[in-house]
Amino acid sequence: MPKAGRLFVVGTPLGNLEDISLRALRILKEVDLIAAEDTRVCRKILSHYSISTPVTSFHEHSRPAKLRSIISRLGAGEKVALVSNAGMPGISDPGEKLVSECIAQEIDVVAVPGPTAVITALAISGLPTDGFLFTGFLPRRGKERSRALKELAGQPRTMILFESPRRLSRTLSDLRECLGNRRAAAARELTKKFEQVIRGRLEEIAEHFSIHPPRGEITLVVEGAGKETAEEKRARRSQIDASILKQAKTHMKQGLSAKEAAREIAAATGVSRRLLYNALQKPSS
Repeated sequence: MPKAGRLFVVGTPLGNLEDISLRALRILKEVDLIAAEDTRVCRKILSHYSISTPVTSFHEHSRPAKLRSIISRLGAGEKVALVSNAGMPGISDPGEKLVSECIAQEIDVVAVPGPTAVITALAISGLPTDGFLFTGFLPRRGKERSRALKELAGQPRTMILFESPRRLSRTLSDLRECLGNRRAAAARELTKKFEQVIRGRLEEIAEHFSIHPPRGEITLVVEGAGKETAEEKRARRSQIDASILKQAKTHMKQGLSAKEAAREIAAATGVSRRLLYNALQKPSS
């Protein structure tokens, strides 16, 4: 019976082609096959370094047969390198499926570390780095999104999210409503010629991108909840601003009672449930 091969999880540049290790280049030359999220992006790197290893696609829309084919080749003793479009494969990335299946099949998985947008953005954000939570992309709609935002509201550690330029405005608005106007940093085009990091309060960042629409995927770094003094907590709980009231009324339009809406919003934002409920009972002016 042939000895099982190895899957090498290879970190590739976020944008600057010089950000790749000598070990990664050697592995990409030596393996029998490279499984790439986007073969066009991968071939750009391979061409730059004169590497001629065969490439096959493996992405979120790949059929199960493609996964079985790669596993079969690994089982036959071949060596395969897994690469994403940028950074480390498997981090909020379809490569996670291949890694998991290899582990289930008892095929060796070897990390060849490289850049990652998560750590890169955190390091230059100016926010606390002693503890952080990476949450990938927020759910796009409905109760799942509301639940995810509610969980983030009380998170004491720095938070890191990915977002597309098309949905950035809505996400910044939702974060502002649910978490308050916290400090944050929005990083785009990391390591590229036009790298940009916008730092400030969520409201300020949203205003910037409303004037200068972003391009490329954005990494958001957001300040954690932190510790409040008793006085700060009392002040926050007694303040029912327009954005919170609007959010509660939106919940009511979706079918919740005033009591239910007040309970959900109070849990997510920390405002007084009683004061919010009373505000919802007042006739609109």
